[in-house]
Amino acid sequence: MGRRSHTRALSLWMNGVRVGTWLTAPRSPDTLQYDPHWVQSREGRPLSLSLPFTPGNAPHRGERVRHHFDNLLPDSPDIRARLARRYRATSTEAFDVLAQAGQDCVGALQILEGDASPAVASVQARPLNHSEVAAVLRHATAATAPGFMEDDDFRISIAGAQEKTALLRLDGQWCVPQGATPTTHILKLPLGLVGGMGLDLRESVENEWLCAQILAAYGLPVARCEPVQFEDVKALAVERFDRMWWAAPDGQQHLIRLPQEDLCQATATAPDLKYESQGGPGIDRIMSVLSGSITPEQDKRTFFLAQVLFWMLCAPDGHAKNFSLFIRPGGRFQLTPLYDVISAYPILGDGPNQISPFKVKLAMAVRGKNTHWKMNDIQRQHWVAVGARHGVVTEHGQPVDKLLDDLVARTPEVIRQIRHKLPEGFPMPLAHCILQGVEQASLKLLA
Repeated sequence: MGRRSHTRALSLWMNGVRVGTWLTAPRSPDTLQYDPHWVQSREGRPLSLSLPFTPGNAPHRGERVRHHFDNLLPDSPDIRARLARRYRATSTEAFDVLAQAGQDCVGALQILEGDASPAVASVQARPLNHSEVAAVLRHATAATAPGFMEDDDFRISIAGAQEKTALLRLDGQWCVPQGATPTTHILKLPLGLVGGMGLDLRESVENEWLCAQILAAYGLPVARCEPVQFEDVKALAVERFDRMWWAAPDGQQHLIRLPQEDLCQATATAPDLKYESQGGPGIDRIMSVLSGSITPEQDKRTFFLAQVLFWMLCAPDGHAKNFSLFIRPGGRFQLTPLYDVISAYPILGDGPNQISPFKVKLAMAVRGKNTHWKMNDIQRQHWVAVGARHGVVTEHGQPVDKLLDDLVARTPEVIRQIRHKLPEGFPMPLAHCILQGVEQASLKLLA
């Protein structure tokens, strides 16, 4: 009798179509095998730029496969361990966790045990009342779900370092999706006191919402979001741009998943190396990737402006996992809207729960003649050097200097617009701090 195989397999699906198989075995590299029908399909596309279709449909093996799936899980070891406990995974390894929690991942991928096709033809959901949504949010940090959600149908995995969950918004009603129905919104909880210094990010919900409004006011694409409150729990509800309502020829509405990946996945980078200082991709590497986009000039301009505005916002967390690509048929791609931007202006200082303004850095270095990380060291000339090196131009083909001049010229009106749209009860010291910082940075950009 032959030795029993220890190879394990998970089926990979996109919108009800099988796209491949992920295999793992003891002392063997992870393997990705695309389904031949998917490779030949008009809608066929690779999971990642780092995992392209191959001649003869040869499988991918090794670290790039493992890194791709690792990047679908939370960065934080504590959050990942809690996710594993909640869904009774046998370990915190990506394969074991996603075998239990891979029904609703970032992008279009569904990761399932067995070969049964997920039913995607209809939207199935259980409505939640106000108190139940509050309970969902309270339990986001727990190892178990609230009693009314002990439901094997609801298994989600959301990458990132922050406490969050996801729900379906259907006809204005918050719902728990069931079956293969995806979520439409990510709900992010306040960060609280962060790190060994206890940095005070208890107003992270308002901070991130404000930064998103500022980016949008400057004309950049950004994920739509709004602060929400359920009983004593506040959160930021972020509309997922990897989900889309689609009307079938028979008039029936379908909620479909849109394939995407972050820049760690696109560059085969492990999630714990997401910062450039740790070995992750920086501006030059990502600009090189974007040169192959469907819309390279636009995407390079957006990415460049995002970096400049992160500097103006004193936003230090613009690492490779906070930029993503839509993956189109055939492996074509383009930049997604921006997301996950938080300003450090409210926590700058020398007191408790603060960080010195002389220490705060960008996640990606700005390179001219020299390399600059610290916010205070970066000047206009450094941005000009970066933009010129990568051929960044305005929509009308004018050089990068004009792009920076336009940012400066727009700033007073941006600040006026944002002040006008602040909702009642918004923490005004936070708004004043961030808007004042943006204004001062724009003046520095004049020099």
